Order: sequence, then C-alpha cells, then structure tokens
Amino acid sequence: MNTERADPCDLDALRAAFPPGLRRPPLGWDTVRAFEREHGVVLPEPYRTLVAEICDGSGEGPPDAGGLLPLKSLPADWGPVDGQRALAQAFPLTEAWVWEDDPRPYEEIEPLIDEVGNDGSVVLGTDGCGLYWHLVVTGAQRGRIWAVSDVGAAPCEEEAGFAAWVARWAESR
Repeated sequence: MNTERADPCDLDALRAAFPPGLRRPPLGWDTVRAFEREHGVVLPEPYRTLVAEICDGSGEGPPDAGGLLPLKSLPADWGPVDGQRALAQAFPLTEAWVWEDDPRPYEEIEPLIDEVGNDGSVVLGTDGCGLYWHLVVTGAQRGRIWAVSDVGAAPCEEEAGFAAWVARWAESR
C-alpha cells in the first residue's frame, strides 16, 4: 500500500468501481490542496487523486448504505460535531479496541472513544446501524481503513488501504 503515490492500476480500478452516472463531480486539485492546508493533513493516495480527479463521493459504492461520502461530509446520523473533528491529530489506535468490553469506567474511556471517531480520519460513509468506515489520514495507521461502531473499532483486514477496500466491495457486487 503506497499512500504517497497513486498507482495507475489502482486509479483505473477506482474509475471502474464508481459508475460515471453516479459519481459526484471531482473537487479538483486546488480544492483538495485547500482542504489539506485548512486541516493540516495530506490525504493518502489513491483517495487523494480520486476526490481531486475522479469523483468526490458516489451515490453507489462502498460502503453499501448510501455510497461514498463527499470529502467534506459526514453521515446524516453523525450527530453534532461542534468543532470536534481534528484531522491533523494522529488517529489514536493501532489495534482493535472493543470499548463495550473495557473494564474501566465509562467516564474514563469516553474521551478516548471521542478521539477514535474524530481524530485523524476522514469518514468514508456508513453501513448503517452506527457502523462508520474511516480512512486514517494521520498517525501510524495512515492510509488504512477502520470500521468504527458504537461498541468498538477495528482495522480492515490485511492492512487494507482505500483501493483494496473498494476492490473488495466491487468484487462482492
């Protein structure tokens, strides 16, 4: 998984996975770079090139409930943000954590749970029922896809990056 350079084969696969008729218009490089400056991040490839050149979200595609969200969007059921999103802060996890089973008092782990949902990742979309897919943009897990739900968080299998996550979805259609 190369998060610094977009592989042309990955970009071709992404174009094929997101049907042209369902793509939202791409943002263009100026808008992507402005977003990155505003948030103090550089988006990992090939997601970065996807939103700049191919599409900024899609009405169909991964995740299954509603497709890929636009870069600047959050799911409708996300709840109040109140400035909590901090993309430049490192994503706080390096391994799965089921906070539902954590023996510490909820008051102690609640701030940590908030960090998992708000720090260092772009929300790609939802599969419904409180399950959100995140692309990590900062920290040790940069470029990886994580599933974050109301009970815990876990990395996608096999250190999957964005292109592998989309390919897995496309193969299952």
